[in-house]
Amino acid sequence: MRLHGGAAAAGLLVLAVTMAVSARSAAGQVMDRSRYLYLFGDHLEQAPGFAGRPVRLEGEGWYGRNYDRFWMKFDGDLATQGNEGELQVQALFSHLFSPYWDIQAGIRVDGVWGEAGRVRPHAVIGVQGLAPYWFEVESALFVSDAGDVSGRLQASYDLMFTQRLIFEPEVELNAALQEVPEWGVGSGLTSSELGLRLRYEIRREFAPYIGYLWQRSYAGTANLLHAGGEPPRRSSFVAGVTVWY
Repeated sequence: MRLHGGAAAAGLLVLAVTMAVSARSAAGQVMDRSRYLYLFGDHLEQAPGFAGRPVRLEGEGWYGRNYDRFWMKFDGDLATQGNEGELQVQALFSHLFSPYWDIQAGIRVDGVWGEAGRVRPHAVIGVQGLAPYWFEVESALFVSDAGDVSGRLQASYDLMFTQRLIFEPEVELNAALQEVPEWGVGSGLTSSELGLRLRYEIRREFAPYIGYLWQRSYAGTANLLHAGGEPPRRSSFVAGVTVWY
């Protein structure tokens, strides 16, 4: 029965996005002709203070026109000590519904490998764009194949000390409606993350950086981590590079 509920929720998400896309004006269709490709490796870094000394990967890319685009997003950790890791991949279709905002919908697949390998798919719907004062904001609602509902909110800002030296604070909040113990997720606010990174753009397309990353889990998620012998809080200095094409 949980699977049927997840399928129904996924159908509603796809229907909502289809209705949004169909509302595009005829004038917009005339202007929206050229296709573009964009690839962005946001965080390619190592966090030596975390268990397993993981290499963290986060990036995205899109291909399409001004109004309609196909997106790929990825976010994962690969332990350099031990054959373990996790990766989250999203395949999304987006439509520009205002000058600075896109609505996005598609699928997300979570994968974990190591001693307890597993995979979990989700349906996704969300919005992404620029808030006032040039804050980059991304929010999404996820519904798993078992009908479990979760959400994520991310925000970041580029503070330019010079044309090349840029300080970027970033905040991420995650929440879930249901507890999913096999994935280490409790109900309510599950986790938060604060990243502070200072990068230097040697070229606009290549920028090494250093920074600090702090993560915390809450309530039921923190209890599940305790039971598994993992700390609910962790932090690390990080070093990495940002690249784009």
